[in-house]
Amino acid sequence: MGFLPQEFSQFIAPQTDRCAFIQEWLLKHGVESAVAAIDGKNHILVQFRQESYNPRFKIKTVVAHYDRVAGSPGANDNSAADWQLMNWAVWLLSYQSFHNVRIFFTDGEELGWNTGISEQGAYGIASTFRKLGITNDDVYVFDCCGRGEVPVLGRTELPSHVGSSFVSRFKDLSDRTQDLLRRSSPGRWMCLPVPYSDNASFLACGIPAVAMTMLPAEEASLYAHEIMTVKNLEGEVMNREASKKERLENRTPEYSYKERLPATWRKFHTENDNEQSLTPESFTVMENILRCLADAKAMA
Repeated sequence: MGFLPQEFSQFIAPQTDRCAFIQEWLLKHGVESAVAAIDGKNHILVQFRQESYNPRFKIKTVVAHYDRVAGSPGANDNSAADWQLMNWAVWLLSYQSFHNVRIFFTDGEELGWNTGISEQGAYGIASTFRKLGITNDDVYVFDCCGRGEVPVLGRTELPSHVGSSFVSRFKDLSDRTQDLLRRSSPGRWMCLPVPYSDNASFLACGIPAVAMTMLPAEEASLYAHEIMTVKNLEGEVMNREASKKERLENRTPEYSYKERLPATWRKFHTENDNEQSLTPESFTVMENILRCLADAKAMA
């Protein structure tokens, strides 16, 4: 018997319609949602009442992808974060003040492995935001948050050609996210290179976004050491999606640095990304982070 309810096992079952499951589960717990169909992807937008928002403060757009690679249960990539946000959405129903949270469960994140950012599901959301002039949100992407006790904020290297205004806005978001982690997980978080997730789509559309994941302490420490000592490892990690298609076409081996990655990440897209690999402390830490995020307010 695992620490998660039987419903989670149903969520990661191979035959589950995950979009329908999320919507039905939310509705059963009093949370309404709608499907935003963009470019052939079905994203789920949680719908909170109007009183949950105050226009004087920034909207916090919180994102977790619900799609998974065929043949893998996807328990950590990305069902755990989905489950954490689903429960957070229920908790937010009784939040005593405005929270300014907008939650998206995105479709098509895994497509970036075989194509590129423009084909990734969240790119449709981000480009729609840009067209509508919604560029001032704080965007938080949670990916693979079900294993370990150390929150990891993804290190982001911005291209040299981006403008100073974007750099300033991104730095502001990154600094406030680090403050959030200091409050919610004091002394137990790290900032490390993390492969791009849906944050890449928002960044490509000129919208600052940060990504967070979780790792066991010993894996995070070993990975930090590898990053400091192995030449070019950080660049390889950050650019893996960009070169994936070329490697597939040329039938070159899967990224040669794979053995340098945390063991948790090496489970992704395999049958080993299962419910048994998850750890209860991850859910406790994430609950605290998300509740602190609800309390965080930044002037618009």
